[in-house]
Amino acid sequence: MFNLRMGSGEKLYIWQADDWPDWRYDLSILAGPLADVSRAQGLLLGRLADVGMALRDQASLAALTEDVVKTSEIEGEVLNVESVRSSIARRLGVDIGGVAPVDRRVDGVVDMVLDATSRSVEPLTAERLFGWHAALFPTGYSGMSRIAVGQWRGDADGPMQVVSGPMGRRRIHFQAPPADVLAAETARFLAWANAETGEPALVKAGLAHLWFVTLHPFDDGNGRIARAVGDLFLARADGSPQRFYSLSAQIQRERRDYYDVLERTQKGALDVTDWLLWFLGTLGRAVTSAQATLDSVLVKARFWQRSAGSALNERQVKLLNRLLDGFEGKLTSSKWAAIAKCSPDTALRDITQLLGLGMLKKSPGGGRSTGYELAEQ
Repeated sequence: MFNLRMGSGEKLYIWQADDWPDWRYDLSILAGPLADVSRAQGLLLGRLADVGMALRDQASLAALTEDVVKTSEIEGEVLNVESVRSSIARRLGVDIGGVAPVDRRVDGVVDMVLDATSRSVEPLTAERLFGWHAALFPTGYSGMSRIAVGQWRGDADGPMQVVSGPMGRRRIHFQAPPADVLAAETARFLAWANAETGEPALVKAGLAHLWFVTLHPFDDGNGRIARAVGDLFLARADGSPQRFYSLSAQIQRERRDYYDVLERTQKGALDVTDWLLWFLGTLGRAVTSAQATLDSVLVKARFWQRSAGSALNERQVKLLNRLLDGFEGKLTSSKWAAIAKCSPDTALRDITQLLGLGMLKKSPGGGRSTGYELAEQ
């Protein structure tokens, strides 16, 4: 159907426009959202300035962990949070009191996100993008399918399309430019990315995200790499290699709107004011949400300051940290034993001691097994 329409001269997608890629936007409409984001960033950075280097490192670790987990979750891939946190902590030299097992998939996404943000001032090149892609797919497979890794895609299996729905009733949301123009298109994108082009820094971040998604230059991983590209430009805008908020986490919370606005933009004109309004609004909510992350970091720090005199074993420290980081579900003695890799009797002794120290309390409500949570301190 797409090829027939193209043959009739109808232009379905933004990259087919005669003036592509002459992005246009109304800066007077964006001025308010830009000011709102700057205000939210100022409030967050003002709080961070008062907490000291160690707590800023912990806040950055929390934000980066969320970013890695959520950018994968948007694509339907669930990563182990503890493995992600441990992988980032090792690279940043942050002590988290224990190391989770290594996961190659986790390390690959972490490598990409940290390279994008900690080396944001360095040029964005094809080789760098190829490295990110290879890090995402270390085995050369996406699921059960072998893909071209560390190189632009081909169209041997047909055009690159973003589709949904069951076989026979597939809906095409978007079709990317053909493979034979990718070398020229990506070169044009990268030249713009590395030049002083005059846009406000946050607007350039939004345009970079959109432009890369439009090209969809890889067999797989385009969404994650597009968000890493956006993060690189956000880090440039912030003027800091440390990240304290996660745009990917906010996009995951607003995932349906994200795909809707992308589809409308891809099928619209080159005036992308509406996309940038959505991008800046989502970014502002991400920065505001980071205040809650900072609150949890401060709560955790105060907890351990108050508990400095308590003689705790490694299992107890590990499980208390899990609770402080937001344990999902009800923590029971059987879950304690499984996570700490100890016997049920040992788990119960650990819990009983913490109940006696006033660090744990029984969760309200009944049920077949008793649950435990942090005591208010």
